[in-house]
Parts: sequence; C-alpha cells; structure tokens
Amino acid sequence: MAGLFNLAVKYAGASQVRISTATGIAQGRISQHIRGQRQVTDLEVYERIAAGLGLPDHARMLLGLAPTDIASPTGNHDDEYREQTEELTARIEAAAAIDPMMVMILNTDTNNLRLLDRRVGSAAIADKMRAQISQIEHAHHHAVRPGIRAELAHVLAQTHSLAGWQAINTGALNDAWTHYENAKAAAREAGDPAIIAHVSAEQAYVLMDLGQPAQATELLQYIHATHRDRIPNRLRTWLSAAEAEAAAILGDEPTCRAALDQAAALLPDGHGDPDMPYLSLDVHHLARWRGNCLIRFSDPDSMEDLRSALAGMDGTYNRAEAALRCDLGHALLALGDPDAAQPHIKRAHHLATMTGSRRQRKRIDELTRRLTHALH
Repeated sequence: MAGLFNLAVKYAGASQVRISTATGIAQGRISQHIRGQRQVTDLEVYERIAAGLGLPDHARMLLGLAPTDIASPTGNHDDEYREQTEELTARIEAAAAIDPMMVMILNTDTNNLRLLDRRVGSAAIADKMRAQISQIEHAHHHAVRPGIRAELAHVLAQTHSLAGWQAINTGALNDAWTHYENAKAAAREAGDPAIIAHVSAEQAYVLMDLGQPAQATELLQYIHATHRDRIPNRLRTWLSAAEAEAAAILGDEPTCRAALDQAAALLPDGHGDPDMPYLSLDVHHLARWRGNCLIRFSDPDSMEDLRSALAGMDGTYNRAEAALRCDLGHALLALGDPDAAQPHIKRAHHLATMTGSRRQRKRIDELTRRLTHALH
C-alpha cells in the first residue's frame, strides 16, 4: 500500500487528504501506511482502496480482489477491441486500393529522396524519410495480394537501405544496423536476388565503422559467393570493390588488389542499370574507390585514380565528393604538399557540413590537424 499511495501522490497529484476522502481511511492512517508503519490486513479495506483509487481490474486482481467485470479477467475492453477491429479493417481496405501505379509512385518517391540525399544529405530530408518508411510499411504490412506485397517489399527494402546508409554517415550505427535488418527481411519477401545481396552486403559498412573489417570481409565474400550466379555484373563489381575496401582497412594489400582487379574486370559499360536505381557505379566511381583503397598503401598511382574520379564527377554526389576530397588531401599530405592539400580539405569540410556527414567530418578533423602541423 505504501508503494500504491506514493504512486498516487507522485503521478496523479493526489494528497493524503484526497486519498483519505476517496478511500474512507483516516488521513493519519494514510500517513502511517505511506511511512510503512501500518499494514492492510482486512480484505474489505483492500476493496475500499481499490474502489476509491479507481484501480483497473488487472490491478484489483494483483491485490487478490475479483474483477468488476466477472466475464473478463482483465476488464471490459469491448470498446478497445471494437476500435482495434475498425482500425485494422480500415488499413486492410486502404492497402487493397494499392495498385502497381501506386507502387511505382512510392518507388519514385524513394528514388527522389535518394537524389536529395546525394545533394543535401540526410539531415535535410530526415522527416521525409521517416514519413516515407512509415507509409510504405503501413501499406506493406496490410497488403493481402501476394504480387502487390512483393512489390511493396521491394520498395521497402530499398528505402530502409537508404535510411541505413544515411545513419552510417551520421554515426548512428545502431540505427543503421536496424534499418539493414528491416531491409533484409523485406528483400527476402521481395524475392529479388540483387536487392537481397545489396542490402545484406551494406551491413558490412557498419562492421567496418565498428572497427571489425575482418568480419566485414567475411560477410562480403560469403554474399558474393552465394549470389554471384544470380546477380548483375554491376552489383558484383560493387561487392568486389567493397571487399577491396575492407581488405585495405585490414592492411591486406594482395587481397585488396585482387578484389579491385576483379571489380574492374566485371564493370559493365554505362552509369547504372534501370533495375538497380540504388546502385550508381561507373569507371569514375570505381577510380575513386581504387584510389581510396590504394592510398592506404602509399601507392603513387592512387593520385591519378583520384584526380580522374574528381574530373568525372557530375556535381550531384556531394557526400561522395567530400570523401574524394579527403582522399586527395590525404594523398597530397603524404607527398609533402600541404599547400595543394589545403583547398581539397577545405572543400571537403564545406561539403561534409552541408550534407551532415559526421563520418567524413571525423576524417576531415584529423586531416585538418595534420595540415595545420605541416603548414607550421
């Protein structure tokens, strides 16, 4: 009773006088109960307390009292059940109205968010991303027709995947992991080997940022081996390049170079495939990736790759450009040319700030310290 009365005082704002009036127990005795100086032993007193404080049936039962609604041990929830039934019916009916055209609109919305993310970063579109995920999830979870469910699952997997990458760049690695788990579940229902492989492999970047590149490499190799015969070459290029990056972090130069060579051999012509809007990868992107990897081994050719990648960027990949400028600044500092490194680091800082990329800001802060030391 001491705990119960204290809860009434703390959360309901009840005074000892109000509790006394509601229960018919003298205020002095209420005070003694609260101080633990008196115990309730009479069942009739328990009944007065439960009635006076308006305890629900499940709380009455914890005190050994019968529920007020004998037919239901947890009380009369007819109104609640009716509301649940009406809400579920409404959501199923709304999902039944979704047709391929509406799925295409949702997919277009996700693609537009992807383009906005490249230009302005995740912070600027955070509310839109949450709304998009919520809308697709409601539609998918209540869709009955298998074909529409699979199409919605495909869009949902892509949207969670995008949210996962945004979370990595803001440093929210736990959120990123959750998004990728949701993306994998949706991808499996979609039944598309390419989307399954892509969203599964993206989790490797969470592992890399957690300082576990060996596990990331193992994961990427497993996914590539499992899906290699069922996915397009552009995606296989991406998997090989990601494996090279993990190997570079590990300091495993032979594995890194072998993976980069495989990526170059697999890369098809063009910028992307219409069936994989989530994957943009051409010779310029691969050159940026190659430069990022080989710079870790002080390879002089990495400068050529990075400059080639910068020349080929179309100006819409602001976050990617920030990473590329970091790599150029890193390489030029390593070559002992801080004056040439300075504008790249400054531009990277501007882009990372604009896109809200904490991931790149960490690198930029370190490069800035090195630059300051080199200039002085």
